[in-house]
Amino acid sequence: MNEIKILGMGCPKCKATLQVVEEVAKENDFSGSIEKIEDIASILSYGVMSTPAVVIDGQIAFVGGVPSKKQVETWFKKDNACSCCCSK
Repeated sequence: MNEIKILGMGCPKCKATLQVVEEVAKENDFSGSIEKIEDIASILSYGVMSTPAVVIDGQIAFVGGVPSKKQVETWFKKDNACSCCCSK
Protein backbone atom coordinates (compact mmCIF):
# COMPACT_ATOMS: atom_id res chain seq x y z
CA MET A 1 0.00 0.00 0.00
CA ASN A 2 1.50 3.28 -1.14
CA GLU A 3 -1.35 5.75 -1.41
CA ILE A 4 -4.56 6.35 0.52
CA LYS A 5 -7.16 8.90 -0.54
CA ILE A 6 -10.06 10.01 1.61
CA LEU A 7 -12.90 11.27 -0.57
CA GLY A 8 -15.37 13.69 0.95
CA MET A 9 -16.54 17.28 1.00
CA GLY A 10 -15.50 17.99 4.60
CA CYS A 11 -18.51 16.83 6.63
CA PRO A 12 -17.95 15.48 10.17
CA LYS A 13 -17.96 11.86 8.90
CA CYS A 14 -15.31 12.70 6.29
CA LYS A 15 -13.14 14.34 8.94
CA ALA A 16 -13.61 11.36 11.28
CA THR A 17 -12.61 8.97 8.50
CA LEU A 18 -9.45 10.94 7.81
CA GLN A 19 -8.65 10.98 11.53
CA VAL A 20 -9.02 7.22 12.02
CA VAL A 21 -7.00 6.43 8.88
CA GLU A 22 -4.20 8.79 9.95
CA GLU A 23 -4.19 7.32 13.46
CA VAL A 24 -3.89 3.73 12.25
CA ALA A 25 -1.33 4.74 9.61
CA LYS A 26 0.84 6.31 12.31
CA GLU A 27 0.51 3.22 14.53
CA ASN A 28 1.67 1.06 11.60
CA ASP A 29 4.55 3.32 10.54
CA PHE A 30 2.90 3.90 7.16
CA SER A 31 5.36 5.65 4.86
CA GLY A 32 3.03 6.22 1.91
CA SER A 33 0.83 9.22 1.25
CA ILE A 34 -2.57 10.09 2.67
CA GLU A 35 -4.52 12.66 0.69
CA LYS A 36 -7.90 14.27 1.38
CA ILE A 37 -9.88 14.87 -1.82
CA GLU A 38 -12.71 17.42 -1.52
CA ASP A 39 -13.23 18.38 -5.16
CA ILE A 40 -16.58 16.98 -6.30
CA ALA A 41 -15.39 16.26 -9.85
CA SER A 42 -12.45 14.27 -8.51
CA ILE A 43 -14.71 12.35 -6.14
CA LEU A 44 -17.15 11.52 -8.92
CA SER A 45 -14.29 10.36 -11.15
CA TYR A 46 -13.99 7.33 -8.84
CA GLY A 47 -17.66 6.51 -9.38
CA VAL A 48 -18.40 7.23 -5.74
CA MET A 49 -21.90 8.54 -5.04
CA SER A 50 -21.73 8.48 -1.24
CA THR A 51 -19.02 9.88 1.00
CA PRO A 52 -16.84 9.48 2.86
CA ALA A 53 -14.98 6.95 0.80
CA VAL A 54 -11.49 5.50 1.04
CA VAL A 55 -9.39 4.66 -2.01
CA ILE A 56 -6.26 2.57 -1.55
CA ASP A 57 -3.79 2.44 -4.41
CA GLY A 58 -6.53 3.41 -6.86
CA GLN A 59 -9.08 0.84 -5.63
CA ILE A 60 -12.18 1.77 -3.63
CA ALA A 61 -11.85 0.14 -0.21
CA PHE A 62 -14.75 1.71 1.69
CA VAL A 63 -17.81 3.88 0.94
CA GLY A 64 -20.53 5.65 2.87
CA GLY A 65 -19.64 6.02 6.51
CA VAL A 66 -16.85 6.08 9.02
CA PRO A 67 -14.84 2.84 9.07
CA SER A 68 -14.05 1.43 12.49
CA LYS A 69 -10.47 1.50 13.69
CA LYS A 70 -10.47 -2.29 13.60
CA GLN A 71 -11.57 -2.28 9.96
CA VAL A 72 -8.85 0.19 8.99
CA GLU A 73 -6.28 -1.93 10.80
CA THR A 74 -7.17 -4.87 8.54
CA TRP A 75 -6.19 -2.80 5.49
CA PHE A 76 -2.70 -2.37 6.93
CA LYS A 77 -2.43 -6.02 8.01
CA LYS A 78 -3.24 -7.21 4.47
CA ASP A 79 -0.40 -5.06 3.18
CA ASN A 80 2.07 -6.64 5.62
CA ALA A 81 1.10 -10.26 4.94
CA CYS A 82 3.62 -12.41 3.14
CA SER A 83 2.55 -13.87 -0.16
CA CYS A 84 3.70 -17.42 0.55
CA CYS A 85 1.29 -18.48 3.31
CA CYS A 86 -0.47 -15.55 5.01
CA SER A 87 -2.64 -14.65 2.05
CA LYS A 88 -4.26 -18.09 1.77
